[in-house]
Amino acid sequence: MVPVLRTIDPCEATMPPKRILILGSTGSIGTQTLDVIRHHADDFEIVGLAAGSSIETLADQAREFGVGALGLACADAAGRLHEVSSTATVFAGPDGLLEMVSATSPDLVVGAISGFDGLSSTIAALEAGIDVALANKEPLVAAGQFVIEAARRGGAEVIPIDSELSAIFQCLRGERREDIARMLLTASGGPFAKLPPEQRRAVTAQQALAHPTWRMGRKVTIDSATLANKGFEMFEVRWLFDVSFDRIQVVVHHQSIIHSLVEFRDRSVIAQMGRPDMRVPIQFALTYPERMDADVPGLDLAQIGSLTFAEPDTAGFPCLRLAMEAGRAGGGYPAVLVGADQAAVDLFLDDRIGFTDIPRLVGAALDDYDGTCPSSQGDVVTVNNWGQTYVTDHA
Repeated sequence: MVPVLRTIDPCEATMPPKRILILGSTGSIGTQTLDVIRHHADDFEIVGLAAGSSIETLADQAREFGVGALGLACADAAGRLHEVSSTATVFAGPDGLLEMVSATSPDLVVGAISGFDGLSSTIAALEAGIDVALANKEPLVAAGQFVIEAARRGGAEVIPIDSELSAIFQCLRGERREDIARMLLTASGGPFAKLPPEQRRAVTAQQALAHPTWRMGRKVTIDSATLANKGFEMFEVRWLFDVSFDRIQVVVHHQSIIHSLVEFRDRSVIAQMGRPDMRVPIQFALTYPERMDADVPGLDLAQIGSLTFAEPDTAGFPCLRLAMEAGRAGGGYPAVLVGADQAAVDLFLDDRIGFTDIPRLVGAALDDYDGTCPSSQGDVVTVNNWGQTYVTDHA
């Protein structure tokens, strides 16, 4: 039988705009999300925007998109936000962001808060039955079990924005779980893949922030350079798709054209490809389960010429190996990993430690952790904080 492609129901074309709450609207993912929405203004309504402390940018976004609900993680700056956006309802501090999730009644929350700070709002949205388009990896790394349990309780879905996870998500549409053999995450290799090991000690923050293919935030760009980012993505695959670490493989693909692959038990492989532009997976998450035209150039394979693949260098970039070990150990080790990496990256960006000190400090924190297994979301926060403090104290 010839497969029949689904046609668009006329009723779908008259659906009301999807209500979007963007947590982390002033960062890299947040601003690119707004860029996607600009090109599909009739399909989305932004019901709320939240940022860390970038007041002027947040106010400018609110004026452009006519948003009346604004959130600010830094409660001390809320007064200033009231001054520059006097008509807006302001939700201040971590508790304010949680209140914002329920007060704005979104259809979809875009979780783009950098780092571990996005955990509480992600869980709150999922428990309320609101789908989350998740960009930040740390909640799933440190507290994957609690995030997935919250989604099940609320009957909500986690839709990955991360390009590699979005690729796997798309490759699995219509497939049966029992047919999956393994999942392959591609990695660009970062800007220092070909740099001799002895020269990596002298890498500066400015050099590490110059990623060769992707436009990302500062934290994730450094994590990409150390390959910690790819280790974090293994956790995302493990929790989002319910597979063991032994069935997840990382392969270096410098061109960043194939974003990930899934191999099935009949040894056929499905890959998702496209230009390295975060607006593509962002738009897929916003429009899911539908697709829309994108304001992005198409893929010209003839112009690219060739695609290459290689094994990752876990000896030269130990953060990937450390993430794998933490994932297999389970318990509190993933939360230690997240906290330690956050502190180490912050210290590196402040020029207080060197590039190769990042894996050294993260590894030391994992080695010295007592192995306590978190039994609640609060426990995860405590363990994460321990990891941060350990690295800060031992730098």
